[in-house]
Amino acid sequence: MISKKSIVVIAPDQVSSELVDESVILNLKTGMYYGLNEVGASVWKLLQQPQAVADICDAILQEYEVDPAQCEADVFALLNDMIEAQLVVVKDEVTA
Repeated sequence: MISKKSIVVIAPDQVSSELVDESVILNLKTGMYYGLNEVGASVWKLLQQPQAVADICDAILQEYEVDPAQCEADVFALLNDMIEAQLVVVKDEVTA
């Protein structure tokens, strides 16, 4: 289970490509393709470096006009889907 302090990073066994405002990801383990819309692609770009979930939410709030509670719910849902699809992994939590 992830929290706002969880550090999320892209899993090693995937490749991705940007297409205009979208991203396409191939999980090399499963052979499954995934597509991300503009906001999902923004999250994916942030995940190029390990990120705390709270920092991802903050970045999305700065980039898009969205209610903070809705943003958090959507980011958590997306990250949980990515974890289930083995596209990202959760590292240790931020301790500060």
